[in-house]
Amino acid sequence: MKKLFRLVAILLIVLAFSLPAIMRAQAVSHVDVLTVNGAIDVWAEGYVNRGLAVAEQDGAQAAIILLNTPGGSLGAMQNITSRMLNTRVPIIVFVYPQGAWAGSAGTFITLAGNIAAMAPNTTIGAAHPVEGSGENIDGDMRDKVTNFSVSMIQNIARARGRNAEWAANAVKSSVAATAQEAVELRVIDLIANDLNDLLGKVDGKTIQTASGAQTLRTKGASVNQLDMNLAEIFLHTLVDPTIALILLQIGLLAIAVELYNPGATLPAIVGAICLVLAFVALGNLPVNWGGVIFIVLSVILFILDIKVTGFVLSIGGFVMFVLGALLLFTPFTPPSGVPEFERVSVSPVVIVLLGGSMLAFFLFILGAAVRGRNTPVVSGVEMLIGATGVAISDLAPSGMVRVKSEEWTAQAQAGTIQKGEAVQVVRVDGLTLKVVKK
Repeated sequence: MKKLFRLVAILLIVLAFSLPAIMRAQAVSHVDVLTVNGAIDVWAEGYVNRGLAVAEQDGAQAAIILLNTPGGSLGAMQNITSRMLNTRVPIIVFVYPQGAWAGSAGTFITLAGNIAAMAPNTTIGAAHPVEGSGENIDGDMRDKVTNFSVSMIQNIARARGRNAEWAANAVKSSVAATAQEAVELRVIDLIANDLNDLLGKVDGKTIQTASGAQTLRTKGASVNQLDMNLAEIFLHTLVDPTIALILLQIGLLAIAVELYNPGATLPAIVGAICLVLAFVALGNLPVNWGGVIFIVLSVILFILDIKVTGFVLSIGGFVMFVLGALLLFTPFTPPSGVPEFERVSVSPVVIVLLGGSMLAFFLFILGAAVRGRNTPVVSGVEMLIGATGVAISDLAPSGMVRVKSEEWTAQAQAGTIQKGEAVQVVRVDGLTLKVVKK
């Protein structure tokens, strides 16, 4: 019995000494990695919120946000940074890969990380607010919006111990900085070549989170990728200027087909879906609505040209479509007070190809279908009008002819036609063909 008690005591002592090591091993088991590319919109916001919640619940050493964005929605950015400042897990924002940019709203998000890092050859900054027309905001509204944005970014920078003066200038003067400049200016904490390099450099750092101080144990930690779900990927992908333009074009074309063929239903359904998705995308991009009007008017010109002779209206529609597409994202038109976006546009080559496809569709597809529908249907013996054949007897004036491999009773319309001479049908009277010498 004494041996049993001694064995149990030894096991308890070993367990007591091993437990901290076991807990530390579990604590450094993994980091959760989120990848945010493209515009900061409501879907990116939902993705970040979900990812941070997972990181809080699964015991991750840190939540790492790989960031590459030109900017985005003011509301989405505010919600993301507020969530970051109140998250219980350490957050590392890493502007990555090389060539990436944390512009506009991305500047706010980077500064809101407990640790801010950048890869070489990346850029941060340029967060000056603009108005709905895309121009600089004038007068009192400019001062209000700028002061609000400056106050917000300074609060974030101070909360994370970063250069609040530079942050304010990023809003007021659209200043930007390279990775090396950002480190020297105390805008970010470090430069890392890749994720493994980052995990090694932040290992052992003590971070102050909403739940207290935490020491990072990231060296050798496994990486748990938290990707967007299918709905987030689909909706976030829509926020692309080229996709938005293509959806708008398909929607308008489908509606035009439905107008020329009422009751087809399928074109109406496709058109409605594409137009709704197009406007969802346009609602999250800096749009010049004058460009949208040009594109809609171009479709109207194409439709009108089907009913008239010539190509003038179609050429005008093509030119109007190209102008509308070029103007669609120039200048920027985010809602008032949104930090400015990187300049977004559709490739001129893509615009010309889309305009050409629209021109071809109306001229050669829809136009041919409409003209075919309006052409009188010719059937039966009426199809023989204009056909040629040969007289198999003298027509003086009546006789027999062979037309389209069939023999017909025929009557000459101008003089006698000799057997073997070529004839052409000019009229059909019952079952008698009226012919002339060919």
